[in-house]
Amino acid sequence: MNELKQKSIPVREAVGMILAHDITEINPRTGFKGRRFSRGHVVDAADVDKLLDLGKERLYVLEVGDGRLHEDEAALLLAAAIAGPGTDYIPEPREGKINITAATDGVLRVDVDALEEFNMLGEVMCATRHRDALVAAGDTVAGTRAIPLIVESRLVDEAAGIAGAAGGLVSVAPLKRARAALIITGNEVYHGRIEDAFEPVIRRKLKDLGSEVTSVKFCPDDAGMISAAIGTGAAAGADLIVLTGGMSVDPDDVTLSAVEAAGATVSAYGSSVIPGAMFMAAYLSDGTPVLGVPACGIFHANTVLDLVLPRVLAGEIIGRREIARLGHGGLCLGCDECRFPVCPFGKA
Repeated sequence: MNELKQKSIPVREAVGMILAHDITEINPRTGFKGRRFSRGHVVDAADVDKLLDLGKERLYVLEVGDGRLHEDEAALLLAAAIAGPGTDYIPEPREGKINITAATDGVLRVDVDALEEFNMLGEVMCATRHRDALVAAGDTVAGTRAIPLIVESRLVDEAAGIAGAAGGLVSVAPLKRARAALIITGNEVYHGRIEDAFEPVIRRKLKDLGSEVTSVKFCPDDAGMISAAIGTGAAAGADLIVLTGGMSVDPDDVTLSAVEAAGATVSAYGSSVIPGAMFMAAYLSDGTPVLGVPACGIFHANTVLDLVLPRVLAGEIIGRREIARLGHGGLCLGCDECRFPVCPFGKA
């Protein structure tokens, strides 16, 4: 720990200096009794008259010394390095802390490895929300501060270097406003034996993320017709294709083979999330995402689609590793009162 040196000086000479102790105000007229100035406060010219009113002719102040920084100075340097693209912060520390906020709606990115290295330094800290969280502009996504009141500038520089080399510890990727082609498969729906339940679900989920369904096509369990529908949707300008049903291993579940026949490369089939184990992600040659949603999407409020769709709209390529990592936190508890996303589902 740093050894802090303090000295007593006249209050009028204390402007710009750091208080070494709390100062209490007792006001019989208003009945207020409490802390008026906190230890670590940097005395401002506007504070002088108030301090004199409190009977403070002299103040104990801290001498920072060369190679050291006050917590507010440290917080400013740290925040500037931590805040990556799509984030913002107000350069006015409060009690030594600065919050980083989202500058846009989008998906929160956190460099977890760099964050751990940053926090291993010991006298600085950064806390964030979970990575891949869906955030709105203005939401707090991280907070940082130096832990002691006075910290070595060398350590702050090292911490800022870690964050800077990572391009910021946190960033927010904005969501694309997608035009989605929805292809609903299944003989029972195509022939009108049962009413489709998928379309309103998919429409709502996309609308909630600022996107829209621009076409809907019903297909039987026929790989050729499903493949053709994919091509038609892409040709019409869809920049996202969502298929529902036909994702399991039954002989008449042909959606996967139809996606491959349409020229898409399947990047992941089967997910480590419950509900949603039969999920599929694929990409056409021009990069258009093709998502296969299993039947659980009808019966459960939240599935793997709710974890993956925002990331797809934020431009992330979803492959086998991205799906595999969802296993940690990928078990939905099916609570009687769903509070998603304020729950463990999808958090790692």
